[in-house]
Amino acid sequence: MKHYLLVDLGTGNSRVALVDANGAILGLRTYTNVYHRDSAYEDAQYFLPEEWAPLLLQGCRELCGEHPDVRIDAISAAGARQSFVLLNHAGEAFLGLPNIDNRGRDYMARVPEHDEIYRISGKWATEDFGAAKLLGLRQMYPERYQEVETVLSLSEWIGWIFTGRRAMEYSQACESQLYDISQRNWSQALCSFYGLNPAILPPLQAAGTVVGPILETFRRELHLAEDAVFVMGGADTQIALLQTHIRPGDIAVVSGTTSPVITEVEQKFYDREQRVWTDAGLGAEGYQVEMNPGVTGLNYQRIKEQLCPDIPYEELEGIYREKTRFHSTASFSSLLFYQRRALRRGGFFMRAPLAAEAERTDLVWAVLADIACSIHEQLQYLARLTGNQSPYILGCGGGFQSEALCQMLADLSGRELRLRPGFRQATVQGLTALCNDCLGEIPVKQGETPQIYRPREGQLIHRYEPEWRENRNLANGIG
Repeated sequence: MKHYLLVDLGTGNSRVALVDANGAILGLRTYTNVYHRDSAYEDAQYFLPEEWAPLLLQGCRELCGEHPDVRIDAISAAGARQSFVLLNHAGEAFLGLPNIDNRGRDYMARVPEHDEIYRISGKWATEDFGAAKLLGLRQMYPERYQEVETVLSLSEWIGWIFTGRRAMEYSQACESQLYDISQRNWSQALCSFYGLNPAILPPLQAAGTVVGPILETFRRELHLAEDAVFVMGGADTQIALLQTHIRPGDIAVVSGTTSPVITEVEQKFYDREQRVWTDAGLGAEGYQVEMNPGVTGLNYQRIKEQLCPDIPYEELEGIYREKTRFHSTASFSSLLFYQRRALRRGGFFMRAPLAAEAERTDLVWAVLADIACSIHEQLQYLARLTGNQSPYILGCGGGFQSEALCQMLADLSGRELRLRPGFRQATVQGLTALCNDCLGEIPVKQGETPQIYRPREGQLIHRYEPEWRENRNLANGIG
């Protein structure tokens, strides 16, 4: 059986996993991502590749050392979207610009043709994407911009480390806002709008193809197979969706730090009112239309740590099952996507005077319910815009470890929620599938029984949702 080393670079943390072709995880290492603030901008963060790379490589060494009898056949990687690493003319990775970096915000008014940018790229002209980050770098640090020889995404940076070769997957290229989703190629027009040099963009390459053989140094150090290769990965959302077996006409939710709500389509989808993003599918095969409530799972993790650090998640789930009343609504999701609006104000909203029976777990439950309502709101609008009639929702991601969240979403949507085995580690499972396809490995078929949450009527979340919406809208001045 073949074995793979897989690197998953997220926003908050990054992981290295050793898996077999059946998707069994033999070992895992997790590292917290360290960012630095750049005080030259109002809101800019960066990371240093020389700080991240040694940790990831050490994780690879440890996992291989713990399994000396395993020979690795391939390495692959997935990376957070809208995150990039810059290589200089000396062949060094000298700067990382993550998705949380907004150094381009103050310069967006100078960028022309915002409507045309949306038509070509499928994305709003905002500071979120690679083009704006590079624009901000050029404006403040022109000498540093001149150092840039190649721009890579996070996942392709890992490929460069292991092979020395430079390329970018289509799904990651789409997040640069320099890629034409119709022509499936880099766009000279988009580069000119942002005043960027198209020569810094690497060749495009499809997920699941061989980038190149692993460099001899790593092959020997990690005791890899003689013919070990690096298999092109891609954007973490698209890789995770592979685990759901999404097909055209399906609608899916990836529940993590944010919660993208996505439907797969075969033809490019264009909305004149710009209420959605259109993402490139892996290998530029098809498209995915997206709405996103913004930060969700991170809110739940933080409030649980602050208010209930002594109560395990499993115990909280038991408390939720017994709940028949709510004493608070919460609003902490960060985007009203279909209005292209950031939600700047949030908090807890409680009836006065404070109910004597209100407990800290009521606040934690309210944040979980906020996530369910925020996802459902995006799902409603996305289904309406695209005409999606699927009777079920596909789900993946660590956020769906909460049975309460799963049932809330099914109840609100009136659709079944289906979770395939391995949904908690969807990105790792998606990368495993890519490696299997690339190397011609056929995994042993396991009896796969998905978890299914069926919708119910008259539940607590149905009483919560209208009060949640009213309080959220009042706090943010939404008419």
